Amino acid sequence: MLRLSGKSVYKGIALGPVVVLKPHDQQIKRETVEDADGEIFRLGRAGAQARSQLQELYDKAVKEVGKAGAAIFEVHQMLLEDEDYLEAIHNMIRTELVNAEYAVAVTGDNFAEMFGNMDDDYMKARAADIKDISNRLVRNLTGDEEIDFASMEPAIIVANDLSPSETVQMDKEKILGFVTVHGSTNSHTAILARMMNIPALIGVPMELDKIHTGMTAIVDGFNGKAVFEPTEELCREAQMRMREEEEKRQLLKNLKGKKNVTLDGREINIYANIGNVGDIGYALENDAGGIGLFRSEFLYIGKIDFPTEEEQFQAYKKVVQNMAGKKVIIRTLDIGADKQADYFDLGKEENPALGYRAIRICLKQKSIFKTQLRALFRAAVFGDMSIMYPMIISTQEVLQIYRIVDEVEAELAKEGVPYKVPEQGIMIETPAAVMISEELAQMVDFFSIGTNDLTQYTLAIDRQNAKLDDFYNPHHTAILRMIQIVVDSAHKYGKWAGICGELGADPELTEKFVRMGVDELSVSPSMILKLRKIVREMYVSSDKGQMGKGQTINKETEED
Repeated sequence: MLRLSGKSVYKGIALGPVVVLKPHDQQIKRETVEDADGEIFRLGRAGAQARSQLQELYDKAVKEVGKAGAAIFEVHQMLLEDEDYLEAIHNMIRTELVNAEYAVAVTGDNFAEMFGNMDDDYMKARAADIKDISNRLVRNLTGDEEIDFASMEPAIIVANDLSPSETVQMDKEKILGFVTVHGSTNSHTAILARMMNIPALIGVPMELDKIHTGMTAIVDGFNGKAVFEPTEELCREAQMRMREEEEKRQLLKNLKGKKNVTLDGREINIYANIGNVGDIGYALENDAGGIGLFRSEFLYIGKIDFPTEEEQFQAYKKVVQNMAGKKVIIRTLDIGADKQADYFDLGKEENPALGYRAIRICLKQKSIFKTQLRALFRAAVFGDMSIMYPMIISTQEVLQIYRIVDEVEAELAKEGVPYKVPEQGIMIETPAAVMISEELAQMVDFFSIGTNDLTQYTLAIDRQNAKLDDFYNPHHTAILRMIQIVVDSAHKYGKWAGICGELGADPELTEKFVRMGVDELSVSPSMILKLRKIVREMYVSSDKGQMGKGQTINKETEED
């Protein structure tokens, strides 16, 4: 028996046979060629084949994980057409007179190393994407076939790493779980695993030569453990836990369509966090009461220029229309820090989390902000929309925002364009905002507490730094006290307060948040039913007399 630890990507448990995927990086032989143009022609043909393959993968991924999860293959198509990448390959073929597959392999390694050495985590994750498209081009050039995942029996996949292409090609009904030596929680593969609900561990210190196809393994995503060749007792325990998890999933399905009311009649809104229009179906599938956080910056990331007003308007309009009268809260642009777009030309910062980001960019570059506000106000006509502004630290910022809002409203009115200025709230993400929350509550319509950044700034810990995981404590008393201060400030002035950070999805704190008076929890769609079950089974012993607009106090528990 071999026990190993790793980092959990998706919390689930799996038991089954192992399939080991050996690294398929081929040793490509360098060959001297006489016809450089002929090699470049071969490369072009392989690229066209790759684009067709990526389109098929995109279509498959859209059906299985939605447009947001499938976006990786749009990124791959963009990388495949990247001028710097292609120019480097062409130059190598022409100047060194080498075969196309060798030029692709060397260039892919060089670009992957370049991305891997960058400070930004998002850019580091692109190293795997470069390797993926380079391997695809090499396979097309050499005529090698891809692994046929469709014919594989149900198994736990063990590998050095998995490319996004490999992950999405797998029949998710046959993938019990996966365990990899490398990978990051920010990688597209990890995101796909979460969206496909596959129990997964990364960063597991395995020696692949000692693990063989056909072995039995347990993947425990709850505790970050992988056990190879487990005892019969451990197998029985894993099977029991799997049955319990399945029973819970079936039970949670029964909650669809029912209200989130505690046993003594207090109702709380449970909404979904989404990052793309394509995620709406996932939110509705999990019976979200609304959208508590639509991350509008995903309209900006992965592009080569700013999205137009019309592009943004159509996206926001589609979200509010598809939610059919349910609340949709759209966060204005939160670019910067760990979310970058080259065309913003933000420059390198020593500490981007404390730098030029979010509302600071919007207030400095008004034209970007006004374009987004115009699109939002136009879309607000089509449904129940609210907007919220991120990274607020002062009342002066709110006043600046309102002056810009007035300008936009005047422009739209003058042009005769239908519009509506929706409910406007702010995100509480800094200790400064917490300390002046009473003043802020008198200026805005609601608060949404972003616990990810609030925890990072309060504890002075970079949440992206794995070395600090042992020190990072989102349950810290200071964080919980801050949340209580914010909720009390909101209710004092008749406003509602919600949580849209990861802490809102922590089942250990759900009852505490309800008792604090939190009016709304906005979480990833997969957590919605789990939190609803907790709310419906709890009893709030002390009534704090909440006044939030997002809350209803019922004298009697309604029959569902």
